[in-house]
Amino acid sequence: MVWRKSASSESETNAVRRVLVIQLGGLAEFVRALAAAKRIREAHVGARITLLTTDVNREVAEKAPYFDTVETDGKPKEPQAITKLIARIRAAKYDVVYDLEGSNRTNNYFQGLRPWPPKWSGPVAGASYAFLDADRDSLHPLERYARQLERAGLAGGDLMPDLSWVRSVLRNPPRLQTDYFGIRGRYVALLPRGSNAEPNRRWAEEKYVELAKRAVLHGVTPVVFGGSEERAVGAAVAKAEPRARNLVTRADIFQSVALFERAAIAVGDDVALMHAAAAAGAPCVVFLSALNNPAQATPRGPGGVIALTATVIADLSVEQVERQIRACGVYAHAATA
Repeated sequence: MVWRKSASSESETNAVRRVLVIQLGGLAEFVRALAAAKRIREAHVGARITLLTTDVNREVAEKAPYFDTVETDGKPKEPQAITKLIARIRAAKYDVVYDLEGSNRTNNYFQGLRPWPPKWSGPVAGASYAFLDADRDSLHPLERYARQLERAGLAGGDLMPDLSWVRSVLRNPPRLQTDYFGIRGRYVALLPRGSNAEPNRRWAEEKYVELAKRAVLHGVTPVVFGGSEERAVGAAVAKAEPRARNLVTRADIFQSVALFERAAIAVGDDVALMHAAAAAGAPCVVFLSALNNPAQATPRGPGGVIALTATVIADLSVEQVERQIRACGVYAHAATA
């Protein structure tokens, strides 16, 4: 949906030339924040937009089409470094700051800019676009961003994460293709959580193995994604089912997004890569602990997300998960391909 602005807010956004966006979370939080960043860029077409984030997001942030400059020292630890950061923000003379972090840390940055802070959008008392709704902490992050931006005159309905720009920005090189990893036909992306996590927060390794075997029987290739903590799960799946592809620690974030985009479905735990899979457009089945506020934690994306919840995620059966895969038509399409 195209964002809307009133006549008064139109003159304000047209006058904006320097914008700062702050988001200091991990990959999952950053992917969601990109939905808000897209709306900010659409509202301030001619402005120079700077992102203040952390080094963990540098790779994606520097390729994202919403920022002109990326600064990754957003969480300094030493008091002297914090003072220097605030001084740098003051010297940049931003016309408006969109605080998508909304933490005590960024509140302190705002307070450090007094008595003449720039126009500020965020949950801060005294800000020009203060977002202080009593229910804000109970909202899904995307709903919170949408309402916050509306307070600043950037109304436009629901926000949806979108990583469809990855292929075009990187010019769709061979390393983003399925052939690069020897993947043929339809495939399911498996996104486990590392074996060192508590049982209430992860699906069991042996269940991923069983699901992979069942997928292969239906002509669908299981492809496992993850970082170093997921090595054991990826190795177990590959050992038990040689036709699976183990891309744990092999596919970088851009390769992962490109493969998610073309996956028949993504299935797995509530890991950061699941948010990237949803934003890439893959239909998703995600396992969520009932103890972890599923209404707020559920990833969102254009392909749709099915959340399977349990107090102990390890209690979810392979049959429950496979039922959802069947309901999405993954096996039926494979059988007729």
